[in-house]
Amino acid sequence: MRLIVLWDIDHTLIDNAGVSKEIYAAAFTALAGFPPAQAARTEGRTDRLIMRDMFLRNGVSEPGWTGIEAALAQAGQERFGELQKRGMALPGARDALKSAAGQDTWVSSVLTGNIAPNAHVKLSAFDLDSLVDLTVGAYGADALQRPDLVDVSRERIRHRYGAGQDVPVVLVGDTPRDVEAALATGCQVLAVASGIHSRDELSAAGASVVLPDLSDTAKLLFHLEEAAAG
Repeated sequence: MRLIVLWDIDHTLIDNAGVSKEIYAAAFTALAGFPPAQAARTEGRTDRLIMRDMFLRNGVSEPGWTGIEAALAQAGQERFGELQKRGMALPGARDALKSAAGQDTWVSSVLTGNIAPNAHVKLSAFDLDSLVDLTVGAYGADALQRPDLVDVSRERIRHRYGAGQDVPVVLVGDTPRDVEAALATGCQVLAVASGIHSRDELSAAGASVVLPDLSDTAKLLFHLEEAAAG
């Protein structure tokens, strides 16, 4: 194995058109009994952190995680059709995933703040789910902080594929938190300015490579091949 590529989902591969925040609001309402006065703050946070922060800012004691995760999964499944109708796969995302999946010596999966069921909902809404190995991804239920997700995915890949710790890892994402997670864990990062953060913001966070989006497949593969070559 020469390379592990871990993709963020929201605003890197897809535009959820506001459905994500509706999922958090619905899960909060189901658990608290009333709608939140303050919306979820996302921007690369994990679902554990997003919901903890949401309960805190709305003055509600945080329920147990099992109940939160179930409420999030139900809210995500209920909004599958709405996501299909309003959202979209971002430019180049499908070709980028196909290209990575076509490399025999690469593992391509996800590192996302979403819980696993909602990651599947978001990718399958645009037929992207079959282009990554979701069994070895890392998700918002796996850790509170994003950098801790890297080792989760590494361990799953080691068990499934026998990959050693020396295999380079590239995180692909659109927020400073994606960049920080890579830098904190010795990974490489390929940042894309397809979300709310500018190229300058992503560079300032420490990304040495920032693309406007994933539409230039050849350039994306060039940078990933460079990472594989060390």
